[in-house]
Amino acid sequence: MANTNKQKHHTQSKTKKTSKRQRRTKIIVYIMIIAMILSVFTAGLAYFINS
Repeated sequence: MANTNKQKHHTQSKTKKTSKRQRRTKIIVYIMIIAMILSVFTAGLAYFINS
């Protein structure tokens, strides 16, 4: 009987959803990283085009 209660609690903690604020900050961080990578590539292209 006690074993089934432990299993239920364990499965509930795995399926916990992240909050909207955490998802929003994660998306913003990914967008910033992509923007930084794109700016590095465009700066490199501008350097090679002008030289």
